[in-house]
Formats: sequence, C-alpha cells, structure tokens
Amino acid sequence: MKRIRIKLDTVESMLFYWQATSEKEKVGEMYLNDIANHEDMKKIYDGEFNGESFRKVLSAISNREPFKSDIKKERVFWNSNMWMTEDMEFTRMMVAPIKVLNADHLLPKVEDAVKNPKYEEVEVVFVPGHEFEYKIHENQVLINFFKVQVDLYEEGKIEIGGIPLEDYLVEKIVEVQNQS
Repeated sequence: MKRIRIKLDTVESMLFYWQATSEKEKVGEMYLNDIANHEDMKKIYDGEFNGESFRKVLSAISNREPFKSDIKKERVFWNSNMWMTEDMEFTRMMVAPIKVLNADHLLPKVEDAVKNPKYEEVEVVFVPGHEFEYKIHENQVLINFFKVQVDLYEEGKIEIGGIPLEDYLVEKIVEVQNQS
C-alpha cells in the first residue's frame, strides 16, 4: 500500500451551507443539487435516502420551513444539519482536525495488519450522512461526518464511535484491504 488519501469535498461544500444558513442567508437549489449529485454523496444513497432527500432536507432548513418526513434517515439528516447550523463554533471544531489530517503516517500500522493489500491507495471520504457510521465502497471508507466526536475539554481529542480517530481509520482501512 502506498497512500491514504483524505477527501473532504462535500464537507467543505457543506461548511459554506452551514455558515450561510446560520447567518440566515438563503442557499440556492442549484448549490444544493450540486452537492447532492457529487459522486461521493451518491455512494451513500439507498432506497430510503437519495439526492432528492438531501436537497429537500437542506432546502427546508435554508428556507426556515417546517420539515416532516416518515423516513427516519431524512429526519436524522435534518437533525444533524440543524445541529451544525446552530453552533458554528462547534462545527468548526469538528472540521478543523480532519482538515489537517495527514494519514500517511498510519501506513506502517495498516501494513502490519494487512500482508497482501488489495489496493495501493485507500481514500477516506468524509460525507454528511444520516444513520450510518461508515460505509465501504471499493477502495473508499465513507465516514459520516456527523459521527465525528470532539472533546470540548481536551483539545485535539477526536473520536468516532468512541475510538480515537487515527485508530478508527487504521481499523477501517484494514477492513477495506481485507474485503473480498
């Protein structure tokens, strides 16, 4: 294995959305559709949650409209995005450590755990998700950004699922390399 690549494209786009929405600015449907149609976002869609779900939820938040849905994944997505817009300082605390994350130093740990890697490069893709914690798609680990946990009292402490971020990444990258 040669490289671990961190991708934040959709989170970066969402950061603009969360900031603008928190400042009561309207975010256009075209912008929401662009994010909804991003290749990385398409990988988290299923029969219950799709690009239209994504757009519908974010449009309701941006337009300050009430949102009701019988689909739990849409409600979870709505709740997570509302949370981001209500406390931008906390949102920035979540984004900051993954923005500067360089995972290449994790390669030796992955190599110790995987003798015959399937891929030379694994991408760790942070996306705004709904109920899932992570998904594997070929050589990618798609991580639900909303599952990132920062500690308000211990600077630099970041976890996902109660596991320190770097250990979590090693675990999931090993899973990608060992999938059949």
